[in-house]
Amino acid sequence: MKKLLLLSTGGTIASVASNAGLVPKETGEELIKMLGKLPYDIKVRDILQLDSSNIQPEEWKFIAQNIYKYRNDYDGIVVSHGTDTMAYTASMLSFMLRNINIPVVLTGSQVPINVVLSDAHDNLRLAFAAAATCPPDIYLAFHNKVMLGCRSVKVRTTNFDAFESVNVPPVATVSSDGLVFNDENFQKKHDGAPTLNTKMNSHVSLVKLFPGFDPNLLFAMVDSGCRGIVIEAYGLGGMNFIRRNMVAAIGKLIRQGIPVVASSQCLYERSDLTKYEVGREALLEGAISARDMTSESAITKLMWALGQGMDINEVAKFFDTNVAGEVTLK
Repeated sequence: MKKLLLLSTGGTIASVASNAGLVPKETGEELIKMLGKLPYDIKVRDILQLDSSNIQPEEWKFIAQNIYKYRNDYDGIVVSHGTDTMAYTASMLSFMLRNINIPVVLTGSQVPINVVLSDAHDNLRLAFAAAATCPPDIYLAFHNKVMLGCRSVKVRTTNFDAFESVNVPPVATVSSDGLVFNDENFQKKHDGAPTLNTKMNSHVSLVKLFPGFDPNLLFAMVDSGCRGIVIEAYGLGGMNFIRRNMVAAIGKLIRQGIPVVASSQCLYERSDLTKYEVGREALLEGAISARDMTSESAITKLMWALGQGMDINEVAKFFDTNVAGEVTLK
């Protein structure tokens, strides 16, 4: 019987109705009781009781520290978490917990577990099954899919099928045969002992480009302490350079030592700054391509890189490295 740990952090899955709206109140033990009997030896630790909108870098560190602390005591760890920022947490944990030696599976629900037709029961059962059977890595389990944490994105606000694995297939899916693993392996092979590194710099910005955006706002961000920027550009990564010259602004920021990462507003497929003039100009100025990374993964990777004290060239090299399966390089 696999020995598993549930780290409860709050979220919709643990929420109850109040005069102020849904508030996380259920404990991890109460979540387990509502699941019925499972074929695992499950222990529970309540480490937070927060709506995930309130989960911030300080909580990422705390969650990572708890996972690292208990990694050798269990065969797998499940983290119950609110859905709104779960993809950000899963992405950051992928960088903080390099070469983790057990499966760590985040899950939550769209409806509280105490509601009759909640999706919480199935998601928790799936997460425990994944924690008992998946190879060591950081995962997100939701609505019959197990996804790499750094490839998961919340794409629906109310539908039970709230998360998708972007640009790579799910690691596993549920069918009448049970948990069926994908033959393709997108995970980076472990290349050393597990490490915990929670250093990060959260003074970054994620900007969605739109027609009429004033590039001077980027300099205002830097003047206010921003140390790196991810720009969700158009299509393959195009940016305007007439009138409001985004390309020139990016070049000036890069010469000031501020890394600028160019991703795509499109959820699927990659950014490619080499194809169009509007992308090549940005590339020539030193913009860093996010390729097919999710925005959640790009911004957390940038935070983590800056936290290590990387300069702009080191950040560029780091973004040219597949650390946890977050990017396709070829």
